[in-house]
Amino acid sequence: MTAPLRVLALTKYGRLGASSRMRTLQYLPLLAQHGVQLDVHPLVPDAMLQARYDRGRYGPAALLLAYTRRLRDLLGAGAFDLLWIEKEALAWLPLPLEAALLRRRPYVLDYDDATFHQYDLHRAAAVRRLYGRKLDGLMARAALVVAGNGYLAERAAKAGARQVEIVPTVVDLERYPLAAPACVAPMEPARIAWIGSPSTARYLQAVAEPLRDLARRTPFVLRVIGGGQVPLPGVQTEAVAWSEATEVPSLQGAAAGIMPLHDSPWERGKCGYKLIQYMACALPTVASDVGANRDIVVHGTTGFLARSPQDWVEALARLLQDAALRQRMGGAGRSRVEQGYCLEVTAPRLARLLRQAAESAQGGRL
Repeated sequence: MTAPLRVLALTKYGRLGASSRMRTLQYLPLLAQHGVQLDVHPLVPDAMLQARYDRGRYGPAALLLAYTRRLRDLLGAGAFDLLWIEKEALAWLPLPLEAALLRRRPYVLDYDDATFHQYDLHRAAAVRRLYGRKLDGLMARAALVVAGNGYLAERAAKAGARQVEIVPTVVDLERYPLAAPACVAPMEPARIAWIGSPSTARYLQAVAEPLRDLARRTPFVLRVIGGGQVPLPGVQTEAVAWSEATEVPSLQGAAAGIMPLHDSPWERGKCGYKLIQYMACALPTVASDVGANRDIVVHGTTGFLARSPQDWVEALARLLQDAALRQRMGGAGRSRVEQGYCLEVTAPRLARLLRQAAESAQGGRL
């Protein structure tokens, strides 16, 4: 019988933080079934993150306490077979210090964002000089780098990581039951859905003009889930509060889901999770032709990729006016999620990768 693998998961957030919830926390039950025991220690607990959402920043005392807890976690990591770290153990800690703290145990790094660009593209030359290669140095020392898309994986490979694997951000299909097609009253406009957070709602401004043009052609409501009140003159919007319990019902029944992005290095590192959520709900998608969106959306089959304002208007107009097209594309998207973007597919693979990382780093003793 294979011995349990003891893993200390050093996440950035608790369940309130989408990246930690989806990249680590949702895997706990299935990884346990595969003999991987996770002990999760977030850097930023939910109360601290909520305070940041409310006030727009972290308090100095809260940050000091968070860093003190993380240092204690690192110093006590000897009881574990492997560390599984979201992005980096301590942001803004110089590479030599963080590398010294991580010498105690083999570690895996997980990336679902181009976090390295907060250093190497920083406006301050001193930051670029001191920290620009920090994450590259950590990746080169890791037993494994798990990347959410090809852009992130390419950076890890160039950094000299010994093993790089792409594992997309996925959904738990048990949380996404297929709903019956929504019955919309004749006078009720269709809904276009967007889901995210207050910090990412700014991307909706990238499609403000196309949405205004679309509203002149056909009535619709833009449902903004989790982003708060977003000013989009000429567009009827409704703000829906996000919660883990209600996010799926809030999406179900929409005519389409959208994911606008800018085309910049930071956006190329995004993993397109909201597109996978839409597809899991059998919604057709319209997304900017950027980064991982190109890998997730099968243009013309599960939705549309948009390169210009006119592309956005035409794609959404087609979907709003053609129920059969919506149903066909939504079904294709759901099938795509079932085949490759769900826990049932990725959890066994991730368990195997974590065990292999620990074994390779410790001479195959596990």
